Amino acid sequence: MDIQSLYQIYKQYPNITTDTRKIEKDSIFFALKGANFNGNTFAEQALEIGARYVVIDEEIYKKGEQYILVEDVLTALQGLANHHRKQLNIPVIGVTGTNGKTTTKELLYSVVSQKYNTYATKGNLNNHIGVPLTLLAIDATVEVAIIEMGANHLGEIAFLCAIAEPTHGLISNVGKAHLEGFGSFEGVKKTKGELYDWLQDHQGTLFLQGDNPHLGEMAAARQIAKTVTYGFSESNDIIGKLMKANPLLQISWKTKEDPQTYVIDTQLTGSYNTENFLAAIAVGLHFNISPQEINSGIEGYTPTNNRSQIMKTAQNTVICDYYNANATSMAAALDNIRIIEADKKAVILGDMFELGAESFDEHRKIVDNVKSMFADRKIFVGKAFFEHRNDDAEFYETTIEAKTALQEKPIIGATILLKASRGMAFENLIDIL
Repeated sequence: MDIQSLYQIYKQYPNITTDTRKIEKDSIFFALKGANFNGNTFAEQALEIGARYVVIDEEIYKKGEQYILVEDVLTALQGLANHHRKQLNIPVIGVTGTNGKTTTKELLYSVVSQKYNTYATKGNLNNHIGVPLTLLAIDATVEVAIIEMGANHLGEIAFLCAIAEPTHGLISNVGKAHLEGFGSFEGVKKTKGELYDWLQDHQGTLFLQGDNPHLGEMAAARQIAKTVTYGFSESNDIIGKLMKANPLLQISWKTKEDPQTYVIDTQLTGSYNTENFLAAIAVGLHFNISPQEINSGIEGYTPTNNRSQIMKTAQNTVICDYYNANATSMAAALDNIRIIEADKKAVILGDMFELGAESFDEHRKIVDNVKSMFADRKIFVGKAFFEHRNDDAEFYETTIEAKTALQEKPIIGATILLKASRGMAFENLIDIL
C-alpha cells in the first residue's frame, strides 16, 4: 500500500502504536523489527487486543483486509509521519543538543502552552521511531509543535529534520557525548549543526545561545537570516543573569530593547539550566507571549524525570541528575554544586557511557576535578572510574557495592549530587539517602 492510501486510513484511525502492550481500541499497529524481535509475529495478537489495522512487511503474516502490507514497516511509519507533517500548517520547533535538550523542550512547552495549544515530544521519543510517532500524535487542534531530536551518529539530525521539517530550531549546546558514534567532538558539532543546515536551507528561525563560542561559530558558518539570540552578555536580544542557586535557581532577565527586569523563582537546580530558561524566554517572546505568561510558565515547571530534580528525603537534600551523563554534563553538575550554599556536601558520581576511546581520559578529568572540591564524601562508582582510584575519595566498581558502603556509613544532613549514566541504575541509591 502506498503512503497516500495509508494516510486515508490513518485519518480515520489516528492512534498509532508500535507496542502491543499499548494498543487501544481502533489503533493502527506498526509491526517494527528489532535486533531480537519481529513485529510481524505480533500482528494477529494486535488485532485480537483491539487494533483496527496492522501494518506488516512480510506477506506470510497477511491473513485478511486488516493486514496492510508494505515494503518496509519503519520506512512506511516515517513516510506517513512526514506526509502528515506536510498537512500541518503550524510552527514546528526542533530542539537538539548534547545536554539539556529534554529540559529545554519541557520548558518550551510550559511557556508556549500558556497561550497556544501545544504538543511536545513525550518522554524521550526523539529518535528515528520516536519523532514519527510524535508527529502522528499531532491533531488538528494543535497550534505549535515542539519536536525533540536526539542523535548518536552522523547524519541522524538531518534525517529527522527531513521527517519533521522544523520551521524554528535551537541547539541547547554541544559537548562530549556519544563519541563512539560521532567519532570526535567535531563529529558532534557537525551532526547537531545539521539542524542549522535545515533552517538555513528552508528560511527557518534560529534561537541561538549567543555567548556559546561553539554554537556561535556553527551559526556564523551558515549565516541564518532570522536569528534570535539569548545569553548573558548585553549583545544578546534576551539577556539573563543567575541570581541564586540554593539549590533552586532564581534568575533575572530583560531584553535589549526594554530595560525592565523580571525575576523568576524556578523549581530547578543546576546553574547550567539558566540558559535553558533563557531559550524558553526567547521562544516565548518570539511567539508574542507576554512576560508575565512566560514567567508563570517557567515558575510552574517542576521536573519529574531525574534531570536537575531536587528530592528532599528524611536525611538529605538530593540533586537527582542520573538520567544521563557525559563529560560535559558531569563537569557542569560539579560546577553547580560548588556554588550551592550548604554546610555539608557529598558527590556520588557514576560511570559515563559511550565515550569510546576518550573514556579513560574523560573519567580521569572528572576525578581530578573533584579533588579540589569541598565535600564531606566523594564517591565514584563504576569500572571506568575505578581505574582511577586513589586515597582522596571512595571508589566502588558497582552500584550495589556503593549502596552497601552507604548503608554501613550513611550520609546525614547533606546536599548530595547524584550523577551518572542511566545504565548505572542510581535510582537504587535513593532509599538509603
